[in-house]
Amino acid sequence: MGKEQYRFSSDAAPGNALIRRRASPGRGNLQKAGLRLLCVVALTTFAILPLRAQGYPIKPVTFITPAAAGNSPDVITRLVADRLTQLWKYQIVVLNRPGAGGLIAAQAAAGVEKDGYTLYVTQASTFTVLPITQQGKMQVDLQKAFVPIGMLSEQPIAVAVNKELPVSNVSELIELINKTPGGMQFAATNRGSQSHLTGELFRNRAKVNITFVHAQGAATSLNDVTAGRIPIMFEGLAGLAPGLQSGGLKLLGIATPRRLPNLPDLPTIEETVPGVVSIGWSVLMAPVGTPDRIVQKVNADLRTVLADPELQKRFHVLGTYTRDLTPERTGEFMRSEEQLWWPIVRQIEAEEEKSAR
Repeated sequence: MGKEQYRFSSDAAPGNALIRRRASPGRGNLQKAGLRLLCVVALTTFAILPLRAQGYPIKPVTFITPAAAGNSPDVITRLVADRLTQLWKYQIVVLNRPGAGGLIAAQAAAGVEKDGYTLYVTQASTFTVLPITQQGKMQVDLQKAFVPIGMLSEQPIAVAVNKELPVSNVSELIELINKTPGGMQFAATNRGSQSHLTGELFRNRAKVNITFVHAQGAATSLNDVTAGRIPIMFEGLAGLAPGLQSGGLKLLGIATPRRLPNLPDLPTIEETVPGVVSIGWSVLMAPVGTPDRIVQKVNADLRTVLADPELQKRFHVLGTYTRDLTPERTGEFMRSEEQLWWPIVRQIEAEEEKSAR
C-alpha cells in the first residue's frame, strides 16, 4: 500500500475542518500535516472561548433565596427572574431556603459549583445581623464566600402610627414620646429584621425612649398597631399597605435619603432626625471563584431588565425601588451598610444580655 499524507479542504467549516486523502511520496509531509492540524484545533478553541462567555447562559440558572415563598422579597425575586428568563431564553428556577435568619440559604449557596449557574439572592439582615449575632458559630464566612453581582431591589422602611395617636408628623411623634412616662412601644416584623433595626436606629438618633415589642410577622404587628395595643410601627410600605388602606394607620415618614419619586408629599424621617436612613435590600451574588466575565455579564443584563419602566411601576406598587450599580459599587454599598448596622446590632445584643442578668 502506498504512503499517504493528509491535507485540509479549503471549504472546511470553521472548527470542523474536512480532511482528504491523497497519495504521498514521503513521511515528512505527514508530520507537517499533523502540525497544521494541531494549529487549526488550537486556533478554533481560542476563537470559541470568547463566544461562550458572551453566550452565557447556555442552560437554566438557579437563584437561591432566603425569602419565604409568597412574601414581598420572594415576589420581587421572581419578577426579576421572569424578566431575565425572557432575556436569556433559559429558565431561572427560584429556590426558597428560608430559616435561621438567612443562614440556611447562605450555606446552601456557598457550597455550589462556581460556574455561574447557581446564584445567591441575599437580604440585608443576613449581612448586617448574622455576623454579629452568630459570631463564631457560622459555618460560612459571608464576607469571603460570595462576590456581589448587583442590586436586585431596595425596600425603604417607613414609620406609621395608630390613627388615633394625636400626631401628624415625626417631630410631633418625638414630642409625644418624650412627654409619655416610661416612653412608648413600637412594633416591627421580627427581632433582627430591617424594620426592628430601623426602630432601634430611630431610638438612637432621636434620643427617645421607645421599646421593641416582638411579634411573629408583619401581619401580627399590623393588627396590634391598628387595634391600638401598640402605638408605633416600623415596616416597609408593602407591609403597611393594608393598614393604610383601611384607615387604621397614619404614615408619618420614610427612612430614605430623599423623598420617593412616586410619593413626593411623604417626608423623609431624616428631615427631622438626621441619620435615620434604612432600606431593606436584596443583592444578587455569586460564590467566590465564579468567573468574572460571568459576574459582569449577569450584572449588565440585570441592570438592563431593572431599567424597564414597566417593571419599575410594578416595583413601586410593592414599595420597592431599584439602584443601578456595578458589582464594585454594590460591594461598596454592602460594606457601608455593615458599618452602619453592626454597632446598632451590638447595642441590641448588649442591652438584652444586661436585662437577662
